[in-house]
Amino acid sequence: MTTTETLDVQPTPLALLLLGRESDPRSERGVECPGDLPAPSDPRLVERARAAKARLGEKVFVLGHHYQRDEVIEFADVTGDSFKLARDAAARPEAEYIVFCGVHFMAESADILTSERQQVILPDLAAGCSMADMATAEQVAECWDVLADAGVADVTVPVSYMNSSADIKAFTGRHGGTICTSSNARRALEWAFGQGEKVLFLPDQHLGRNTAVRDMGLSLEECVVYNPHKPDGGLTAEQLRAAKMILWRGHCSVHGRFTLDSVQDVRARIPGVNVLVHPECRHEVVMAADHVGSTEHIITMLDAAPAGSSWAIGTELNLVRRLAKAHPDKQIVFLDKTVCFCSTMNRIDLPHLVWALESLADGKVVNRIEVDAETEHFAKLALEQMLALP
Repeated sequence: MTTTETLDVQPTPLALLLLGRESDPRSERGVECPGDLPAPSDPRLVERARAAKARLGEKVFVLGHHYQRDEVIEFADVTGDSFKLARDAAARPEAEYIVFCGVHFMAESADILTSERQQVILPDLAAGCSMADMATAEQVAECWDVLADAGVADVTVPVSYMNSSADIKAFTGRHGGTICTSSNARRALEWAFGQGEKVLFLPDQHLGRNTAVRDMGLSLEECVVYNPHKPDGGLTAEQLRAAKMILWRGHCSVHGRFTLDSVQDVRARIPGVNVLVHPECRHEVVMAADHVGSTEHIITMLDAAPAGSSWAIGTELNLVRRLAKAHPDKQIVFLDKTVCFCSTMNRIDLPHLVWALESLADGKVVNRIEVDAETEHFAKLALEQMLALP
């Protein structure tokens, strides 16, 4: 069995990066279940999950994000990244209930893409995303006013990462922009620069910077960071006029932990190691890595890697552990020396899943995620623009 020790990481009391509660009512909509959760020590949890899912039959479709715990992934009908899972849900119109084992923005995307008769369930409403919560609708509207005052809003195209709230996706759709994933970010930026002179990239500064500089050849000087907690984003009108990429000051709490020291340390410890990281990592980490790619790319690359090869992976630990277990013929280690799971993704555990499935089997819809009609309309425009990218 794969353990944290075999991945060369050490447990720490700070392994889970805990977020504030209900910091944004449009994203984190609650932290308590309106019913009684089964005890984590209940030895019948697996049996109860199987029984509840069997009772529901084809009425339920369970989605499991790659970063979920193994105990949850066991009950997923499909696994994948956030957008793939949302599209998988839309492709199953016979499923009345979509149980999304992921985080809040992912469930919102599934609600936007599925039919009116389908109901999307998030087993724990506090499973948010720290990155998505770093950009609120009010902050982004204020940013657009700053761009207008600088005289650049008319030539700026918003590009929002999939890891954003429905509100931010709707803002993007209202202003003629597009959504992107970590796989198609370059195509999205190329399209956007064909529409305007500048890009406002939300909410992950690292994916925006890495794509613009590493993949498209822009300079670091052409990228500025808009800080929503500073007047005018901490930027002058002259800086906004000179910039090509206006990056929102947001980041992933997991991928942002990896440092250049992490890369140098693993190279010193494991001769010939291949360093493979997610593009949400810091720019210096991405530039020092051997390979950079989305979650799906990481999985595909390790599947194709030769036996006996060594890999240090810079992404969420649940996935790295699962990959190490699936490839015992390869040495696969976590890039950081310290354990760091995605804390909000890990809020969805077996007790929450059992509670959600049993509630649905008893005819009680719980923790439904619904996007209002206007927000859905404009968010869908931005998503459809992504699907139309060349």
